[in-house]
Amino acid sequence: MSIILGYDESPGAVRALHVAIEVASAFGQPLVLVYGAAAPGSMGEEYQAHAEVLREIGRAALANAVEAADDAGVPTAVEIIDEKPAQALLNAAVRHEAQVIVVGSYGESPMRGALLGSTPHKLLHLSKIPVLCVPAAD
Repeated sequence: MSIILGYDESPGAVRALHVAIEVASAFGQPLVLVYGAAAPGSMGEEYQAHAEVLREIGRAALANAVEAADDAGVPTAVEIIDEKPAQALLNAAVRHEAQVIVVGSYGESPMRGALLGSTPHKLLHLSKIPVLCVPAAD
């Protein structure tokens, strides 16, 4: 069992990190930090360059999140997955038998999220386990 957190250092994700640490601590579960790093486009040199940059951004973001979890005494695992964020989180949740997926919200209107396909919106419709959407701080 575990708690899954989608993390990218956005304002919503930073607040979600703190909530996920609290949830993981309360349940006595490890926190799995996931970064979906699917590059736009298709295969080729440009795609490979985008993919590597996204993985590097993910490594840096997740390192900061691991440090925060370590400070709270919460064990972590890290996954950088070459999939779009929602699919990466859903697949990680299955692999780690997650109790909940935690994600940050950016304050988009429900209509914008539905039209543009926000990660929290997709998860709320596709996940078979609970999804905790944490709004960005005011």
